[in-house]
Amino acid sequence: MAERLALIDYGAGNLRSVENALKAAGAADVLVTADPDVVRGADRIVLPGVGAFAACMGALSAIPGMVDAMGEAVHAKGRPFLGICVGMQLLADTGEEYGSHAGLGWIGGTVRALKPSDPALKVPHMGWNDVVPTAQHPLIVPGEAYFLHSFAIEDIDPALRLAITDHGGTVTAAVGRDNIVGVQFHPEKSQSYGLALLGRFLEWKP
Repeated sequence: MAERLALIDYGAGNLRSVENALKAAGAADVLVTADPDVVRGADRIVLPGVGAFAACMGALSAIPGMVDAMGEAVHAKGRPFLGICVGMQLLADTGEEYGSHAGLGWIGGTVRALKPSDPALKVPHMGWNDVVPTAQHPLIVPGEAYFLHSFAIEDIDPALRLAITDHGGTVTAAVGRDNIVGVQFHPEKSQSYGLALLGRFLEWKP
């Protein structure tokens, strides 16, 4: 029986691009859903995210029972979870975009505005950049990925930071613990590197 992958629809992600990339990577049953019961029963979960931290967290929390269903699937049942871009940032304790806002608190840290040391480097950080692993993890390998963001997780436990990139200073590119991984870059826009990562996620048995 094919695994059921829940791609959470909370109005804050480029869902079709992520769905198509997951299918191209080998996912047979991708359920784009805003139904907590579907998330609760899924074998794998992907949380995309595009936009501001507060708006995304607010939209996710506005779906009755969704945050609880995510917690049950990920924490109680140990289902593999992948957060993408703002979907990764929501794993932090706090986001500082347009004020201070609570996140899911699954990874810790604070999401702060990028402040490159070189004024010639623009924000948002947009385009291809290196992914440099800082810890061994089956999903994260060296390569180039596509980034598009103005904020990033800081003050994270070094043991939970899986990769970095550079944009006028060190920027967290991937985080993870147990059955949870988040990536700041967009696998669905990262061509062969991104598809390979999604393929590893589909096979991952934490």
